[in-house]
Amino acid sequence: QCPTIEPLVRSVEETPDPIPTTITGTIPTWINGSLLRNGPGKFEFGKDSYTHWFDGMAMMHRFHICEGNVTYCSRFLRSDSFVTNSEKNRIVVSEFGTLALPDPCKNIFARFFSRFQIPKATDNASVNFVTYKGDYYVSTETNYMRRVDPQSLETKEKVDWSQYIAVNSATAHPHYDREGATYNMGNSYGKSGFFYNILRVPPPEEKAAVEDSADLNGARVICSIRASEPRKPSYYHSFVMSENYIVFVEQPIKLDMLKLILYRIQGKSLNKVLTWDPQYDTIFHLVNRHTGKESEVKYRAAPMFTLHQINAFEDNGLLVMDMCCGDDGEVIGNFTLENLRRGFSSCLSDFVWQFYNSMCRNLPRRYVLPLTVDEETPLDQNLVSLQNYKATAKKTKPGEVYMTHEELYDDELLQYGGLEFPQINYDQYNGRPYRYFYSCGFGHVFSDSLLKMDVHTKELKRAGDDGVVLSVIITPREEKSTFLLILDAKTFTELGRAVVPVNIPYGTHGVWQSFAD
Repeated sequence: QCPTIEPLVRSVEETPDPIPTTITGTIPTWINGSLLRNGPGKFEFGKDSYTHWFDGMAMMHRFHICEGNVTYCSRFLRSDSFVTNSEKNRIVVSEFGTLALPDPCKNIFARFFSRFQIPKATDNASVNFVTYKGDYYVSTETNYMRRVDPQSLETKEKVDWSQYIAVNSATAHPHYDREGATYNMGNSYGKSGFFYNILRVPPPEEKAAVEDSADLNGARVICSIRASEPRKPSYYHSFVMSENYIVFVEQPIKLDMLKLILYRIQGKSLNKVLTWDPQYDTIFHLVNRHTGKESEVKYRAAPMFTLHQINAFEDNGLLVMDMCCGDDGEVIGNFTLENLRRGFSSCLSDFVWQFYNSMCRNLPRRYVLPLTVDEETPLDQNLVSLQNYKATAKKTKPGEVYMTHEELYDDELLQYGGLEFPQINYDQYNGRPYRYFYSCGFGHVFSDSLLKMDVHTKELKRAGDDGVVLSVIITPREEKSTFLLILDAKTFTELGRAVVPVNIPYGTHGVWQSFAD
């Protein structure tokens, strides 16, 4: 019988009280803090099941490391979605890929008219942990976040971005500057059009009263970017930030606004209104982070899609942007639970192998954007003048530059199936020149390797960094075999592991909380 990846997307029980782990090797004693992880952990209520992997109820995980020991705990986020679904014992709140059906207890007329009501946004914040003014939140891509206690994983109050600033959503991938301010992006739409907004939340005040409540006071929109196609705005998962600039990548994964209005009537879920539309170019919108002024120059590139940025930095009048990219944006809607649970094996005829082989490979790319382009800039000349960059940028007409990318890998990476979920030493190098990043290789549908990339040589696994790399390793072949892996960041060799005696599902993102925080 072929092994299956079904355990990776299976509902599990929470472990609210910290439990010990079994250590092999050595956990360095200087590591003191917690790895906080988030992701889907419950996929059914009563007889109802979610359709898409993204829809599962948020489960928070904490691996706490202190004096060479590791404990583990987990809790479901007590979101309104989770509580309501639990009380009704069915799926009441619609998610990304699952439309909640009308209440069977209503009469036929009430059920019919409920089709014409746009469902409320979910607060099932299953994507990431983020911080604002020193407080920890879990976030998704709606206008709701949930404040949480990073030690007990207790759910606190729901926070609605629209109560602070005029946005209808926000990403789960904010950026942080060295002064303690947080930047994010969110959408707004109305009679004046559809806008992508850059948000700034100030640092916490030194003498602020210590209150156990959410504080987004002072949040403001520093720039509103008008959608190039107001009836088909772009989906985005993250954005670019350097020391002085923010770049919004308007990509051809499009949200059909007409379908969005009608999808409730048609009985379709949100993932059905996202379309890959490569007739549109990719547009890079350049914004000064300090003034909020958007450049009048539009930077274009061939159609591509990106979910996660690696890093960006400025170099002699150029803005260098590294990101994980693909050439086919159809993949987002394909991660249905039906597809993922059909089985996984070495048999080439197996459905999931076919599914995997049909997927686009995401690979690291570099775009180089010239910061000074005006009427004096010559046409059709490569404006990337530095010899160490192979990317190009040419002014094609007044106010427009066309860019081609440089591949940031060699052929060895293709053996690992491309990469995603990149990480850098963020505190040290975000927005600055850097050399190394870490990521997950995708030799299968879910990641199956850890990679260290050298962006100078485009080679895998070279020495250079001090510190450690933490990763949660899950195998679907064995019950209760998950472990926290600790690698030496310089040599990329194993130092130790902490085996957890409970099942953990495949997650999304995580953050490191220093013991001093």
